[in-house]
Amino acid sequence: MSHTTQVVVIGGGQAGLAAGYHLRRLGIDFVILDAQTTPGGAWQHAWDSLRLFSPAAYSSLPGRLMPTQTGETYPDAQHVVEYLADYEKRYELPVERPVRVLGVHRDGQLLRVETDSGTWHARSAISTTGTWWRPFLPAVPDQAAFGGRQLHTVEYCSPRDFAGQRVIVVGGGNSGAQIAADLAYDTDLTWVTQRPPRFLADDIDGRALFDVATARRRALDEGRTDSGGVASLGDIVAVPPVRRARDQGLLAASPMFTRLVAGGIEWADGTRTEADTIIWCTGFRPALSHLTPLQLRGQRGHIATIGTRAVDEPRLHLLGYGDWTGPASATLIGVGRPARDAAREIAALLAA
Repeated sequence: MSHTTQVVVIGGGQAGLAAGYHLRRLGIDFVILDAQTTPGGAWQHAWDSLRLFSPAAYSSLPGRLMPTQTGETYPDAQHVVEYLADYEKRYELPVERPVRVLGVHRDGQLLRVETDSGTWHARSAISTTGTWWRPFLPAVPDQAAFGGRQLHTVEYCSPRDFAGQRVIVVGGGNSGAQIAADLAYDTDLTWVTQRPPRFLADDIDGRALFDVATARRRALDEGRTDSGGVASLGDIVAVPPVRRARDQGLLAASPMFTRLVAGGIEWADGTRTEADTIIWCTGFRPALSHLTPLQLRGQRGHIATIGTRAVDEPRLHLLGYGDWTGPASATLIGVGRPARDAAREIAALLAA
């Protein structure tokens, strides 16, 4: 089955919904194609104890404040799922699901979006597929020798699944710290990081991080000195569960090991630690395989952009993958501004 619209938005998570909000305000005909069966994007797959870094009011998409969660300063993932579902319904956004996009192709004056449910032709497309679907696992010597269970952040759900086990958590970012804090009480935990953990000051949360990221982008755009942005402040937001475990002395980190061995890990000096499970909290890469037919990737697989617009395909915008597609665009509070800018650029393209 073939369909025609002005804009196809690929992905129905927070970035896709923000794009839809601004396209709707500009009177543009569009469709949002979401591979998930239900609303909520990647948030519906997060681990049980995950919390936002900011209070609800500072974690909102354009046009609709996130309501507070009873008894919680920092809302949990399920609260975000409910908010996104309500947002989609409130603005009557045209989401088609489940629809998996297989490839985006040039087709004369149009872009042809091939899916498992038919073909869409459009004058423009916005890719908002995020990173959750492409977990990154580092290459570690002798990884197959371990023999125990290995999983990534995306597969972690609850400390109940690991009670009484010897668990190694690898990663010094927010996910590594939160999952290590989760496991610190009922497991024999070893937390491993590339460098000593850098906790942000306890009074810094997502509100301040968004302001810092925005200020850095403005400085770079104006040719001023790079302030270092969020990275200059630290790596880990001290949300309450992390703060509690840290203050109880339960989050002492070990340096990165050199290889895996049968039943554990080994450091350069030959010291070994036994383990039943290794959880790799080692980040993600942009999920962009659907854009392969456009042949846009340069060195290291990066797609060059000006703002959110792909340099080598001006009909395509990328939104929500990180600062290279807008300051803090991978966050709830940060995605609204680049989504607005992308919608305005597309409106100008359609009017030309």
